[in-house]
Amino acid sequence: MIRGFVCLQKVFILMLGLLFALSGAISGDGQQAPGLENSQLSVSARLHDGSYAIRAKGLAQPVLEARVGAEIDGAWVRSSDYPMQQVAESTFKDDLGEGRALAITFSGLHGKPDLVCALRLYNQHPYGAIQVTLRNTTGKSLKVEALRNLEAIGSVLVNLGGSPAADRILSDSFSEDRPVMQILDLAKAPEGVHRGVGSQLIYNQESGMSLLLAALISNRLLSILRLRVENPTGGEPRIASYVADSTGTTEIEIGESLKTSPPDDRVELSLTVAPGKELTSEPLMFAAGNDYHAQLEAYGEAIKVLHHARVTSNNPMGWWSWTAFYGGIKEAPTLTNLSWQARNLRGLGFQYFFIDEGYQYARGEYTTPNATHFPHGMRAIGKQVCKQGLTFGVWTAPFEVTDRAWVYEHHRDWLVHNKRGKPIRIGFAGPESSEPIYILDATHPGAQAYLRQTYETLSRDWGVRLIKMDFMDDTAVEGVRYRSNTTALEAQRIGLQIIREAVGEDVLLDKDGSPMLNPVGIVDIGRISVDTGHAFFASRDVNTGIAARYYMHRNFFLDDPDAFTVAAQHFTGQRWHTAKEPISLADAEVSIALAAVSGGMYEIGDDMPLLSAEPERLALVKNPDLIQMAKLGRASVPLDLMTYQAEDTMPTVYLLKEDRRQTVVTVFNWSDAARSHTFSLADLKLPAEGGYHASDMLEESRPVDMAGGHLTLDAQPAHSVRMIKIINTAMQPAPPVIAWDVPAAAEVGVPVKFSASGKTDDPPAIAYHWEFGDGTAEDGPRATHAYTEAGSYTVQLNVEGVDGVPAQHSFPVTVTGILKWESDLPKNRRFTEK
Repeated sequence: MIRGFVCLQKVFILMLGLLFALSGAISGDGQQAPGLENSQLSVSARLHDGSYAIRAKGLAQPVLEARVGAEIDGAWVRSSDYPMQQVAESTFKDDLGEGRALAITFSGLHGKPDLVCALRLYNQHPYGAIQVTLRNTTGKSLKVEALRNLEAIGSVLVNLGGSPAADRILSDSFSEDRPVMQILDLAKAPEGVHRGVGSQLIYNQESGMSLLLAALISNRLLSILRLRVENPTGGEPRIASYVADSTGTTEIEIGESLKTSPPDDRVELSLTVAPGKELTSEPLMFAAGNDYHAQLEAYGEAIKVLHHARVTSNNPMGWWSWTAFYGGIKEAPTLTNLSWQARNLRGLGFQYFFIDEGYQYARGEYTTPNATHFPHGMRAIGKQVCKQGLTFGVWTAPFEVTDRAWVYEHHRDWLVHNKRGKPIRIGFAGPESSEPIYILDATHPGAQAYLRQTYETLSRDWGVRLIKMDFMDDTAVEGVRYRSNTTALEAQRIGLQIIREAVGEDVLLDKDGSPMLNPVGIVDIGRISVDTGHAFFASRDVNTGIAARYYMHRNFFLDDPDAFTVAAQHFTGQRWHTAKEPISLADAEVSIALAAVSGGMYEIGDDMPLLSAEPERLALVKNPDLIQMAKLGRASVPLDLMTYQAEDTMPTVYLLKEDRRQTVVTVFNWSDAARSHTFSLADLKLPAEGGYHASDMLEESRPVDMAGGHLTLDAQPAHSVRMIKIINTAMQPAPPVIAWDVPAAAEVGVPVKFSASGKTDDPPAIAYHWEFGDGTAEDGPRATHAYTEAGSYTVQLNVEGVDGVPAQHSFPVTVTGILKWESDLPKNRRFTEK
């Protein structure tokens, strides 16, 4: 059921079981244990104090020294507490590659289970991994709250070669905003705990060295990193403690969806481990060195491999209703926007028409439309979308149930409960917070059947091909479920797999609010930022997520940066991310530029007919360079993700290599004053030889200065963006190089498959168009066609490339046979859904 996750877990368990059969196991006698080394890192066990050390090439001192531990029955036990240690070395091979491993067993502590710390380094990758296994050797059942992969020790907890006060910290979050994602300078960070959920990157601005710690798997437990900052009087700020635990979600949820819930609803994770059984932490990747971009990108690639991520779809482009109408979406204006999109934007690639919250009767009851807003129902809307040649999408919150929903009224036993048997409340929905929200238990057979029926109806009856799934961060709450000893993340994976099976492989699933890693491999698209809105400050708030999660694009999923807003639309009653006045044209440019640099989903979030009277803003939506970026589907790299200047306040500069000939440089000014920037060719990853022509993608009349081989943006106004396309004039535009699979023969009435793909990414293909020679055509890299008449046909393939030069190919196809006019009744078969 959990595709791709199990293999790595099995490798760890098998490795730990086999290691001690090897000769050369070393008992703790105060001597240094064997170490591991690859091209970037080394790791060694320190048996005298039950710890391990991680070193990086170029640094004299260990980056990190740490011990492991477990929270058992409410009390912590650490590897340093154990009197006996044993270490064994071996080789391994898993889905990521081959390498060498150390397994350190800590034992001999009366009444406590054994702990096993597995340390691995990969031969061909610049990273390693840490995992802890608890072996219950006590003869009695244990309650385990957490397993600790890392607890830093020593006088300097993280050593990156420069002053600790020069550390800059990027902490990923539980969802796109749980807690709010931010990049902090240690020198300015407030005292207290700074949590990273899933991953944390520490970069030293003096040495240029960085440390990345990141969860490789999230199939059962949540990886939480806690970095506690102290600002001692008369001294420099410092990291006072640093730990990484595999645990439950309650610590995060208490500050979020459980903030106003009663104490009984705040259920702490407590997993039962029977005598003779084991519990294993989620493996934690570690990487250290002088290229933090490479570390993040290697992490993204590892996730893609381990989780079999669904990342091959084309970027969805279209419209969504939320920031256009919010919860007030109604049938008549919906159909007006549908007609406008089909007439004005469909031909440019804006294919999806997406309706957000407001169409449904209640959260948790999505197949019952709100007749007040949609008197003809949603099946009728789906038919209209299809009639206009567009693709239908809707919003859901799959595991939320309000007290108006059918499930709450009839099957409260399908909900997640607290230990007193009451459904756990996770907040309120509706005006004035009028409707309590509860959690559907995805482990309950009845709830599972209800989920299956709901999503089959959306996809099969309504014709929905894109489904957003929201508020899965709020519903990932520990509690009492039908299936015992099941964590919140485990239950969510079960529910998501049911949804995937219900909708089939061809429906796109977009995780909105949710734990970031948990849905990977099931969903196609994933939100990476907070909600956008009608304000410059909304775009500024969105920027950190888009920059910091650039590496997730086409590794975890296709990134969803939320919709861009460009119209002068204003909401007087909407308080979230809405300015007091309509956004300016400069604000509109910033919003759409952010969507473009994400490389992901590209959705307009305005009441579209308003653009008919705003030609400059409509021109932004139709801008061919921006549309090309969306179709290309590559994330721009935030060059200054960890090195941005203090005056810029956050990452500012994005670089996209469309191919060897074309580069796009995007520079935002998030500050309240004019800013100037100068970039060398080396800064922009451009070769010194050759000539360059630069132009402003958003306004041709804006001059671009590339004198002396430097790009200079002088006095860029506050709250603005410049998008510069640089073309290497020494290189001629070229068509994409294409490989194809086209049949030479076909039979009348029998479908045949056609496919094409780019042989190289330079120049890349961005769109495929097939003409089958019988007056029919289809778009996309893969097509299926059936001829109805015998004859000789010529199939034409036209492939668009970023240089503007198409690749054109022709293929002869000979079709034989005739269509049978009679039915062969004995061969009739009843159709059944797969």
